[in-house]
Amino acid sequence: MRVTQSVAESVGETGPGGLDLNLLVALDVLLDEQSVRGAARRLHLSEPAMSRTLGRIRKALGDQILVRAGRQMVPTAYALAVQAEVGAVVERARALFAGQGEVDLRTVSRTFTVLGHDVLAASFGAALFARAEEQAPGVRIRFLSESHVDVPVLREGTADLEVGAIDTAAPEVVVEHLYDDRMIAAVRPGHPLLKGELTPERFAAADHINVSRKGRFQGPVDAALAELGLRRRVVGVLGTVPASLFVLLDTDLVGLVNTWSGPLVERLGLVTFEIPLALPPLPLGMAWHPRHDGDPAHAWLRGCVRELLPS
Repeated sequence: MRVTQSVAESVGETGPGGLDLNLLVALDVLLDEQSVRGAARRLHLSEPAMSRTLGRIRKALGDQILVRAGRQMVPTAYALAVQAEVGAVVERARALFAGQGEVDLRTVSRTFTVLGHDVLAASFGAALFARAEEQAPGVRIRFLSESHVDVPVLREGTADLEVGAIDTAAPEVVVEHLYDDRMIAAVRPGHPLLKGELTPERFAAADHINVSRKGRFQGPVDAALAELGLRRRVVGVLGTVPASLFVLLDTDLVGLVNTWSGPLVERLGLVTFEIPLALPPLPLGMAWHPRHDGDPAHAWLRGCVRELLPS
């Protein structure tokens, strides 16, 4: 943790007593808010006091941290480089001083970043926000969509929790299996495939669209069709499930979704049906970095996901 030590020691240079955890907490909030006013509000300080704190941080780190860009403030390159590191230091400090006792969630002030498929937020985001408002009003939740590039977001602290099809085997990541989902097809009402017996041949003969964050035209459905000597025509690929659903509303294309997309699909008035193929299950779970194991607030977030995730 050489880099982490350098940041903590630099901030600690503000006084002869060494490390000033208050400055680290302020730095963490400033980088999250990217606003002196927003940081002051969250820390219950006046704006002048928050500005003075930013000045102390700038002096300690030898960097401007936040600079003016029009009416907004943006982080410097150095600030972006250490943001995840600062957050990790603050989290470990909170866990250390919290000890093993119970934590009053209503007093917790945190921002959690949840990484997952875009349909994740659409399917249970409202329920999660409502749960936070009721049980932990100081907690804010930021949903990030999956990227087409695989990066160690949990290790780096870019995300606090990943939910969905976890495909990492990294030893520094804790993975918890939630349940096995399955893939179903979605079409507009009155689609030709909804009439008569649905065979693999009829299914393959229709025009399809795929959803893939990496732009892939093929997947498990194509492998299953190939075993039967069949091949489908995929006319296009979209990066998000909601985008694909709106395309399905106005075309005769066939889309693929998993069952946890059901509430969103039904709300748009689309019709789902079972795919006439033997497809492998879709294991869904959540993953986090071990540094969060003993964090009561993070444990609360994981508990919410277990209870609220549609299955």
